[in-house]
Amino acid sequence: MKIGGFIRQSLIDYPGKIASVIFTQGCNFRCGYCHNPQLVLPELFESSLSYDPESILRYIKDHKDWLDGVVVTGGEPTIHNDLPEFLKEIKEQGFLIKLDTNGSNPFMLDNIVRKRLVDYIAMDIKMIPERDLYAEIIGIDNAHDMVENVLASVILLKNSPVDIEFRTTCIPGVHNDIMIDLIRNFIGSDKRYIINEFREGKTVNFYKRQLTDMG
Repeated sequence: MKIGGFIRQSLIDYPGKIASVIFTQGCNFRCGYCHNPQLVLPELFESSLSYDPESILRYIKDHKDWLDGVVVTGGEPTIHNDLPEFLKEIKEQGFLIKLDTNGSNPFMLDNIVRKRLVDYIAMDIKMIPERDLYAEIIGIDNAHDMVENVLASVILLKNSPVDIEFRTTCIPGVHNDIMIDLIRNFIGSDKRYIINEFREGKTVNFYKRQLTDMG
């Protein structure tokens, strides 16, 4: 497991819980608005910190009396084949686990849910799940398979026994009220749906422009 960030204690990342937050490194999307470019762009990996998974597991074990749970986010955690085993090690310590995902790996999600390795899943829905629109947001070509995977993940999670949250970052000039309503209708009114506001800053697009200028 490649880990590029760790917050020892957070009050905001797991609703109603005190949790440690683990940031996995690497992502199969290139969303321009993402505020974690050091976890997404391989060109930035060497300049960012890396963390030993065993050290993190020891920390959360030693501080279990001060924590309710652990959040595993990214980057995109489901691109790591050893994610289920990592979650299992955390779960065996008695922690609640929240997983953040872009929904690109429904097979991994199905495995994790069936093995009861998580208690809460938050999935980003970037856009109306239509190939060209989604490809523009996630910054990759040939996005057809990715969109199909996202659709499969939504269906899987809508019928999941774990707590589910869907969320969309609303980008000015890209999303509008009609799009948001279509996404909301797609996931169903009975599911938690969060709209996050876009924030300017040192995003993936910011660093991609810098890297281009340097080249």
